Amino acid sequence: MVGKFERNKDTVQELTESAANHVGKIAVIIAGAVRDVTREIGDWVSDGIEMREAAKKAQNDAPLGQVINGEFENR
Repeated sequence: MVGKFERNKDTVQELTESAANHVGKIAVIIAGAVRDVTREIGDWVSDGIEMREAAKKAQNDAPLGQVINGEFENR
């Protein structure tokens, strides 16, 4: 027959193991979410950089002067 102390010890041990298991799973979920959010932010910043570079290139490819409403405009 198992005594009260041993029963309580087993209960505490099971609860501790269960808590550690759940905390570990939650940590994996959070780490994955942080990784995914970081990747998305990095992709977003990269898109912004590419758009800025494309706009600069387009501006540099524009003619040096053009006639707009009868007026000659320089860059």
